Amino acid sequence: MTFDEARWRSNPEALRDALESNRIVHFPTCPVPLPDQATLDFLRRELPSKLKLKNISYHPEAGKVSGIEADEATTLRVTDLLRSHLNDISSFLRRVTGDLTDGARIGTCSFRPIEEKGRNLKPHASNELVHVDAGAYGATNGDRILRFFVNVNAERDRVWATKGTFEEVLDRCGRMAGLLDESGRLAVSITKGGADRAFSAVVAGLARLNPLATVLDSSPYDRAMRRLHNYMKDDEAFKRDLTGYQEIHFPPNTAWSVFTDGVSHASLEGQFALVTTMIVRRARMRWPERAPFNTLLGRSTAMTA
Repeated sequence: MTFDEARWRSNPEALRDALESNRIVHFPTCPVPLPDQATLDFLRRELPSKLKLKNISYHPEAGKVSGIEADEATTLRVTDLLRSHLNDISSFLRRVTGDLTDGARIGTCSFRPIEEKGRNLKPHASNELVHVDAGAYGATNGDRILRFFVNVNAERDRVWATKGTFEEVLDRCGRMAGLLDESGRLAVSITKGGADRAFSAVVAGLARLNPLATVLDSSPYDRAMRRLHNYMKDDEAFKRDLTGYQEIHFPPNTAWSVFTDGVSHASLEGQFALVTTMIVRRARMRWPERAPFNTLLGRSTAMTA
């Protein structure tokens, strides 16, 4: 769904509704200022050779970047750039989505400097295989994963693929992935018991010493989503199945935002993108029934939160 500047300024309610409806919201022009041309040239020229992890990411809770092996001046420059972009995107989303992002947990702001096509990553780490996102930064506990992407390639489109919404994927392969039983009802627990709550309390204690320890947390819901994520990337029949398949091209300097837990997606090709992530509270949704957590809960025989 496309929102040019006139549309998102005049009708932000429609933008929020599109996101909650698990649609990909496309901005033909990035709605926030991008780094100047010299800075973008620096990112594209210098950072691919300095990558030591999958992406270069700024972690606001720790105030530092990961994934880069560079001198102090370069590291500081990248840190400042990603921090500034994260603040711009966060401010924009809060402005146009009303209270949807109130209380949201800010995740990372990442620069993806490597060509997506042909990276030869292990399947579970590959962006080229269609999947739904799961367990961002530890445990979401059923809250939503909202991501905002900008194609900062000077010449080439970034190409995505989708096979439909989470609910559509669940209907097609929820049984094979082990989330649903033969009658179509929820076959796994998605709510925390005593052991999970105790583990989360331990992780919270560790995070007071090292904020990055939050990635250690888990929940039954996030493990269920990870099971679906892995099934989609592992199962040869699903990978061959073109039911609901669409490809989407995002030209240079365009942006898009989507709840990546609610829309299946893959990044087929493209190099150089900025990606900002927020964990949005499920309780802030106008239609919380559209959240994957509540979709799964609706398949349960015991309708308890």
